[in-house]
Amino acid sequence: PKCIPMSVCVCVCVSTMACTLLGVVQTEGGKVKGKNQNMGLLHSVDVFKGIPFADVPGRWELPKRHPGWDGVLQAIKYQKRCLQVTLLQLSSQGSEDCLYLNIHVPQGVSRGLPVMVYIFGGAFLLGASNDVPFLGNSLYDGNEMADRGGVIVVSVNYRVGSLGFLSTGDARMPGNYGLWDQHAAISWVKRNIEAFGGNPDNITIFGQSAGAASVNYQMLSPYSKGLFRRAISQCGVALSPWAIQLDPMATTKKVGWLHELAACIFGPAVLNSDLSLRHGLTQGPSPVMNLLEFTPVVDGDFIPDHPSRLFNNTADIDYLAGVNSMDGHLFAGVDVPSINQRRKETTAAQVKKLISGLTQQKGAEAIQSVYSLLILDPWARTYSYLFDMKTRIPGLPSWVGAMHAEDVQYLFGKPFDKPLIYFPRHRDLSGYMIAYWTNFAKTGDPSRGSKVPTIWPPFTPSRHPYLVINSDITKSSVRFDLRAEYVRYWTDTYNNMPSVNSDQ
Repeated sequence: PKCIPMSVCVCVCVSTMACTLLGVVQTEGGKVKGKNQNMGLLHSVDVFKGIPFADVPGRWELPKRHPGWDGVLQAIKYQKRCLQVTLLQLSSQGSEDCLYLNIHVPQGVSRGLPVMVYIFGGAFLLGASNDVPFLGNSLYDGNEMADRGGVIVVSVNYRVGSLGFLSTGDARMPGNYGLWDQHAAISWVKRNIEAFGGNPDNITIFGQSAGAASVNYQMLSPYSKGLFRRAISQCGVALSPWAIQLDPMATTKKVGWLHELAACIFGPAVLNSDLSLRHGLTQGPSPVMNLLEFTPVVDGDFIPDHPSRLFNNTADIDYLAGVNSMDGHLFAGVDVPSINQRRKETTAAQVKKLISGLTQQKGAEAIQSVYSLLILDPWARTYSYLFDMKTRIPGLPSWVGAMHAEDVQYLFGKPFDKPLIYFPRHRDLSGYMIAYWTNFAKTGDPSRGSKVPTIWPPFTPSRHPYLVINSDITKSSVRFDLRAEYVRYWTDTYNNMPSVNSDQ
């Protein structure tokens, strides 16, 4: 028989692949068309950017269904972030027309793919689904994760800052509008993702920092029953002290006073401008972690009670959670800059001042030697980890480990996307994380599916294993009782101390 040239075979394969691209997809709001992104030989991802999952929200109102559109929506560019302050809080950016999501689908038309919905972090104050420019692309770009993990990756916008979390603590302005936006986005995915080749009964939500705490809140809310199957929290939970407002009315009064002052100086028109959304919340003597004032609240509805009393709502959800080895160092370095300066000594008084600020409710005298906090609860079907890759942030001392948010670049495959600024060990780590995370999304077991370097055992009430995640994962990377002495201290000893305002 006559041999067919290899070039012809490749052309046929490429042509066949092109014929299986998603093209125009029908959603509940109308038709959408994305763009195919080449990921290498015979690999591609269909990318849909800027699909509306809700209508333009009214200020301090719950999200509403989008009315739909005529024709075909060209979903080829990211939409604006939700209106918010800039990082230095010197100006505002974004739009109130912001409730959009992005979808990354591997290999064209497939059916029954697991779906992973990412919720970004940013202290509930700033951020977007396409945030953090990374050498021409977004840090949260889902192409590598979708392609290498064989899952659909979705990233979503939600309201942040005063528009997302301002609350009076009662029915007048209950708050949690950002959480409702997240819920609306996940619900849209549940209703529409089958048209993109996804399995609506196999949705995993995952997030980092405030996004990780948001994942917890979505798990705890009674409105999420049956909405998603699995969840992943990276460096944040709803029980984190910075992730909940205990006195929302105090923040609302402060905002009201600032609005009145601005109107007095600049005139009444300022009340309708985005200037009214900017507040000097980054100033003051408190530790930086205490300045996160626009956060979720117990509203009696979406979050009906304190998170610690809502665990029963999570019984059917597989859960994977962990922290970075030096998660708090980024924030401690703001409060005590000398810890990162070789020629400056950090004094006991500086540390005591920081600890005092972080423990105002109980007083600091009894805890001066305790510097770490880990909240880890025995959820059903839970996996625990410690991310421990040495920092890549320049200018820091050599002893600094993995700081806050340094895990995200590896999970989203940046060492593969931008190979010239990483080493092979970084690509090893990225491959491990993508495999573990997407295995978990597929099966509920991070070790089952794509090949991984070692078995990751589950966390149970009687055994508390965790996986140390870095570029050199072996059997010895499985350890037990992560920072157990600190967990015992903060969950038992510290919580049982009398409040400084106690009558006792």
